[in-house]
Amino acid sequence: MRLGLRLFLGFFLVAGLSAFILLRVVLGEFKPSVREVMEDMMVDTANLVAELARDELAAMPPGGDLTGTRFAQRVRDYAERPVDARILSARKRSLDFRIYVTDAGGRVVLDTGPAPAVGQDYSAWNDVARTLRGEYGARSTPDAPRRLTPYGNAGDLGNGSDAQGSPVMYVAAPVRVDGRTIGVVTVAKPAAAVQQIIYRAERRIWIAGLGLLAVSLAVGVAVTLWMVTTVRRLRRYAQEVQLGERRLPPKVPGELGDLAQAMDAMRERLDGREHLEHVARALTHELKSPLAAMRGAGELLQDELPAADRQRFAAQVVTQSDRMTEMVERLLALSTLELRRGPEHPRLISLEAAVDEAIAPLAARLQQQRLTVRWTGRESVRLQADAELLTLAISNLLTNAVDFAPADSTLELTVGVDRAPRPVAFFELRDHGPGVPTAAWSQLGERFFSTARPGSLRKGSGLGLAITRQIADLHRGRLSFAPAEPGLRVRLEFDDFTIASQTSS
Repeated sequence: MRLGLRLFLGFFLVAGLSAFILLRVVLGEFKPSVREVMEDMMVDTANLVAELARDELAAMPPGGDLTGTRFAQRVRDYAERPVDARILSARKRSLDFRIYVTDAGGRVVLDTGPAPAVGQDYSAWNDVARTLRGEYGARSTPDAPRRLTPYGNAGDLGNGSDAQGSPVMYVAAPVRVDGRTIGVVTVAKPAAAVQQIIYRAERRIWIAGLGLLAVSLAVGVAVTLWMVTTVRRLRRYAQEVQLGERRLPPKVPGELGDLAQAMDAMRERLDGREHLEHVARALTHELKSPLAAMRGAGELLQDELPAADRQRFAAQVVTQSDRMTEMVERLLALSTLELRRGPEHPRLISLEAAVDEAIAPLAARLQQQRLTVRWTGRESVRLQADAELLTLAISNLLTNAVDFAPADSTLELTVGVDRAPRPVAFFELRDHGPGVPTAAWSQLGERFFSTARPGSLRKGSGLGLAITRQIADLHRGRLSFAPAEPGLRVRLEFDDFTIASQTSS
């Protein structure tokens, strides 16, 4: 299973379970809490009504009832009182309290219900029995299916149009005179009266919970995508480094950014060790030949030699010493370039000017070998590059061409833009020398690979082309070779360039 899918499933599981448990807890506690609040208000109401009924219940004759009393009239007036109250987003259009009063024996003496139970014995009901015993009396009993008071539209607070056995809460309070209980007042209210509030609140909780879950999942998707994208950037960086490309570590915040920096530091140390070992092996191999030549010349110089031979062997020592010095200097320069990740001082420079600057120091050699420089094309091209490195790369190509070009030949130079298959700026150099054997094409530009100079068995170090290739890589350019029949065509290409006022990249 891929990392992104694992992260998302893990986040989904945690967020989903958390949302489910939260909703279960909230919804599980909501209904009991509403009923507790409702019962609390009914306790206050029952005790208030008990105080209002005290005098008339105390004056009631034995076996009588409260029908026709002032208290009974006020209770009936309450039941018939019109009401239209907007409570937040709901509307209440009915008064839902049912009030009944019993005497000290539990006989009903007043009832405001739709089917009055006056005269019935309620002494067995918990609300009455417990109150008469001096305890808190309350019960919840399903009401019989019956038509209840209509409450209008779905946004109203009321009993409902047809409550099928809706539970009814009963809360009782004692009626006391001189510390003696003379009766019980019970206030009843159907749960359906607040059911719309409960339904609406539950619906809002569900909507909020599902919205929270959706937001959590969206955050989870965003975090997963960020994590996967970051890990893929790190993986791509590691793969590029594995292929030998020098890239800056991706800029990533947090611990992953620290990991990228640690990977880069580790790569630098490993590259440094590997590079040092490689350079040491290559330099040791290449120095064997000039050292052997110097040793041989030195041994001969220890003997008595004619002046001409002594001068010839001394000159050989100097020549081989210069060759080793040049090799070491070029190898150090190449090693420095290989440890860079890009040009150190990039600026917008003219490619033509860089070519002219590279040709100037070679004027004496060109004249000595009777070589002619001919421009086959000059287009105004400006590059974002390090001027010193660009001049060095072109100078190495020109020096290599001069070494292989026959006398009285021509070096053809071109600076321009190749627009197919994609726009690139280029510098091209063609000589009319012996060219390069087919078998050697794949090794051109590698360090310490070179072919013999014309008319000589002496080979160069091959570091000049290797330095040029490295400079091209630092500028995200390319060095390529092609046969010219006769000669060799060398081409430097760059993607980031400017022509007149237009920029291409």
